[in-house]
Amino acid sequence: ALSRWLVVEVYRDGKVYRQEYEFGKPITPLKVVGETVKTGTKVTFMPDDTIFETVNFKYDTIAKRLRELAFLNPGVRFFVADRRKDIEEEFLYHEGIKDFVRVLNQAKDPLFDEVIYIKDEKERIIVEVAFQYTKSYNEVIESFVNNVKTVEGGTHVTGFRAALTRAMNKTLSSMRLPKELKSGVKGEDLREGLTAVISVKVPEPQFEGQTKSKLGNQEVKKVVETVVGDYLLDYFDKNKDIAVKIAEKAIEAAVAREAAKKAKEISRRKSS
Repeated sequence: ALSRWLVVEVYRDGKVYRQEYEFGKPITPLKVVGETVKTGTKVTFMPDDTIFETVNFKYDTIAKRLRELAFLNPGVRFFVADRRKDIEEEFLYHEGIKDFVRVLNQAKDPLFDEVIYIKDEKERIIVEVAFQYTKSYNEVIESFVNNVKTVEGGTHVTGFRAALTRAMNKTLSSMRLPKELKSGVKGEDLREGLTAVISVKVPEPQFEGQTKSKLGNQEVKKVVETVVGDYLLDYFDKNKDIAVKIAEKAIEAAVAREAAKKAKEISRRKSS
């Protein structure tokens, strides 16, 4: 209904099936047009310029999306080509979102070499998380639900952050904090320099807002927090050197935050 014309080819049971449409209505019957050893579906179409403001496809947008799908589906090959500019690319990542984190951090200095990876299923919800810390000061989180990007995050991101804070608090409780750090280490301090990719598969996702870019399922928060929290408590217990590195960076961030707050208060008193 959104295309001037569309052609569907289905490769199945050793045969190629084909049907053509115009403006959403079939103009040919479904017929066998050949034989094949492949399986899958091929759709070729021309968008209807009476409906869309523009029918010019942006290569960079499509390539970026296919690259994300390649990260989220390890071992699956994605190919994109733009015949207008004679450009083509292929995306294939065998380690999935671990490779995603490495690519996001390729211009940064990692705090440690390993990309921490977690995958488990609980209450029919599949949780997959990969993260690494760098010596930078920004938090970078890419989150997805059923392969759809959630730009505004949601309950899966909230669950991950809560689990990370809970696991790291155990390490922090055994460390001596600087005297000038009166308010302690907060969650935002623990996430400084964090690069994470969070992907969940949810049977019945519920999204908030018109754009559906924020997950709202409360049960997902609980599952993610449990899966990630239990794993990290065990992982940090076995890898204390990594836990200490994260804790030390968080303490530095907390001290800097307190110093900035104090400087702001002094400036306000002087100007009043």
